[in-house]
Amino acid sequence: MCGIAGIFNLNGEPVSPVTLRKMTDAITHRGPDGEGFYSDNFIGLGHRRLGVIDPTPAGHQPMISKNGQVVLSYNGEIYNFQELRAELEALGHQFHSRTDSEVVLNAWVEWGRDWVVRFNGMFAFAIW
Repeated sequence: MCGIAGIFNLNGEPVSPVTLRKMTDAITHRGPDGEGFYSDNFIGLGHRRLGVIDPTPAGHQPMISKNGQVVLSYNGEIYNFQELRAELEALGHQFHSRTDSEVVLNAWVEWGRDWVVRFNGMFAFAIW
C-alpha cells in the first residue's frame, strides 16, 4: 500500500525539502519500492511506492500530466481502470505505463472533478 505525504503552506512560504523527506521517510513501510517528490513553491507532495500493477519506473509518483499542469500522488486500486483507459484513449489520451495511477491522472485532466464518480475501487489521492 503506497504512502502519500504533502505540505500546503497557506502563508505562501516555500516547502522545506528536508521536512517533506522526513514525512516520506516516516512512511517508508508503506512503499518499499520507491519514493518520489514534487515541490513548487508553497506545495509539496511526497510518495512512497508499492509497485503492484506496473512495477516499472513508468509508474513513478508523484506523476505529472503531459501538459505539466496536474500532479498526482495516489494509492489504491481502480477495478475498472482498463475500461476507463480505453475510453480515455478513444478521447486522444496517450499512456506511458500500465498503471491505474496514470488513468486517474488523465481522468482528472479530461473530466475534472466529475471523474471520481466513474471509478469503481478503493483509493486515496492528493492532486495539485
